[in-house]
Amino acid sequence: MLPGVPRLNDPNVLVGFDTADDAGVYRLSPECALVQTVDFFTPIVDDPRTYGQIAAANALSDVYAMGGKPLTALSVVCFPKNGDLDDLKEILHGGAEKMIEAGCAVVGGHSVDDDEIKFGYAVTGLVHPDRIWTNAGARPGDVLVLTKPIGTGAITTALKRGIAKDEHVQAAIASMTRLNRIEAEAHGCTDITGFGLMGHAREMALASGVTLEFHAAAIELLPGALEYSAAGARPGGQKNNREFASCSVRIEGEIDEALEALLYDPQTSGGLLLAQSPGKASGRIVGRVKERGEAAIVVRGA
Repeated sequence: MLPGVPRLNDPNVLVGFDTADDAGVYRLSPECALVQTVDFFTPIVDDPRTYGQIAAANALSDVYAMGGKPLTALSVVCFPKNGDLDDLKEILHGGAEKMIEAGCAVVGGHSVDDDEIKFGYAVTGLVHPDRIWTNAGARPGDVLVLTKPIGTGAITTALKRGIAKDEHVQAAIASMTRLNRIEAEAHGCTDITGFGLMGHAREMALASGVTLEFHAAAIELLPGALEYSAAGARPGGQKNNREFASCSVRIEGEIDEALEALLYDPQTSGGLLLAQSPGKASGRIVGRVKERGEAAIVVRGA
């Protein structure tokens, strides 16, 4: 939200845009709150149905990142007036498949004529007001858990350049279409999407007033991602992410340049970054939360 834009001061707004969180949360009662989010983007794969699945999983992820359960969704469609309607049908079909998998009812939507295809959803979910996950909840002593490997930006860029191997593309698609639905206890959470791992970690560190320490060797990469990053298959968003977040990142030790670039790689339908008690870790531990130091993020290499 741009500075100076007016807003209603409502005590029932439990999570707004102040800490750049993944979704808004509005309290309906002492035991029930709405989680609201919207996300859409241009195609990143060639197959229309797969694109629809990825777009749906990506939109649902914001609700999961708040600890919520998706309830309803509205589709957001931008499509050329002379476009192939069979492609549009496949996009909608793919999205509906993921919404059904999530137990989320598509109750409508809106479409506009646009030369560039865009697709996604506005999703509403439910969460108990006392069990909301936010990016401001990380505590010193927590471990950091990342639920998916990174590298979708490098792989989809390699795909556009015609240098991606099919097995690498299929592994990335499997990751992007996997729902972030997870049964866990967490103090804080964010999902890793367009700002990349370092960008979203920066938001969590600043919102929580802590330092996030990552171990580079523990961060899982999608097959082929390091190879394509080394070959220069780096989306434009990666440069923007580095400019945004690198001022908050301190590298300690040696890290391969191609791997460091992947830390800023913009993700599509990436995993959740959870701050959990050490005994409650629900996945791959990639670091820990410490008292706030000089840097918001520390990445330890070899």
